[in-house]
Amino acid sequence: MWGEQFTNMLYLVVMASLCRLSWELSRQRSSVVEQGAHKASVMGSNPSAAINPRAMELTPLQKEWAEKAVKRYAEAQEKKWRRWNDAMFERK
Repeated sequence: MWGEQFTNMLYLVVMASLCRLSWELSRQRSSVVEQGAHKASVMGSNPSAAINPRAMELTPLQKEWAEKAVKRYAEAQEKKWRRWNDAMFERK
């Protein structure tokens, strides 16, 4: 009795594995197609950026904002790590 159940379960496991393999392979192939379509649509949506690389440059105001953001981020990280260090090693 156990041998027959084991055989049936083995068939089920093999069938499930084959179904999963088929699904994974079809998913991999479709993702490659989607990535190619996405790249084509991105390039087609803004042709001036592909022709003119200066179109992607930041304005002076955007540069100022970016510099402020980086400075504040660095300050926040420093404060975070100082607190972590104090909490871990309990400085007094």
